Amino acid sequence: MIKTLLVKAKNQYKVTFEVPAEQIGEGRDIRVLGTFNGWSWDKGLTMSKGKAAYKADIHLAPGEYQFRYLVDNQEWKNDWEAQGYTASGYNSDNCMLALEKVAAAKPAATAKKAAAKPAANKVAPAKKATVAKKATVAKVASKPAIIKTTADDLKRIEGIGPKIASLLNAADIHTFADLSTAPAKKLADVLNEAGARFRLAKPTTWQEQAKLAAAGKVDALKKLQDELRSGVRK
Repeated sequence: MIKTLLVKAKNQYKVTFEVPAEQIGEGRDIRVLGTFNGWSWDKGLTMSKGKAAYKADIHLAPGEYQFRYLVDNQEWKNDWEAQGYTASGYNSDNCMLALEKVAAAKPAATAKKAAAKPAANKVAPAKKATVAKKATVAKVASKPAIIKTTADDLKRIEGIGPKIASLLNAADIHTFADLSTAPAKKLADVLNEAGARFRLAKPTTWQEQAKLAAAGKVDALKKLQDELRSGVRK
C-alpha cells in the first residue's frame, strides 16, 4: 500500500510505503529500492516493523518513479496496490509511482479583476422568456439522434485496467472494434492528458488484441496475451 501527502511548503510529497507483515513474515530485512535511490540495497529505504505491517516514509519531488521491495537482499516483492506496473527488462514488472506537479496558486489580483468585470449586456426582462424559449427549441431541434451500442469489457485487453478503461470510454472508445481502429496518437493523447500516472502505460499491442477480441478469436487472443506482460511483449 502506498499513501501520499502533499507538503506544499516544500513542494514535495511525503510518501509512505506499507507492506503487510503476513505477506513478508517476521524478522525480515525489507527495503524499498527504486529509481529514487539507484536501485541500491545499501541506499535502500529500510522499512520498520509495526504492529501489522512494515512501513517506511520518504519525501519525493513531483515526478515519475519506479520501485520494488527487496527482502533480505535476495527476494523481490511488488506492491499489489501500486498505481500501475511496467516491464523492468528482466522478465519482471516494476511498480509505478507518479506524483503530480503542484499547481501554482492564482494571484489574488485575478479574483479582484473578475469581480470588477462589468456585467454583460442584459436582455430586457420582457424579452428574456421569448429568447430562452427560442434557444430551447433550437437546441432540441438540432440535437442528434442517440444510437445505442453495446459496450465491450475493455479490461479483457492485457494492459488495460478499470481506470484506463473508463478513460477510453470517455474518449468514445467503447468496443473492441473501436479500440482496434483507434489511431495510436489518440491512445497516446488519452494517456498523456490523464496525467503522469498513466503516461507509463504502453498501448503498443492494444489494437492487435482488440482486433482478435472483436473477431471472437478467443484462442488466438489467449496465445497472444501469454506472450505479454503489462500489455507489452516480454
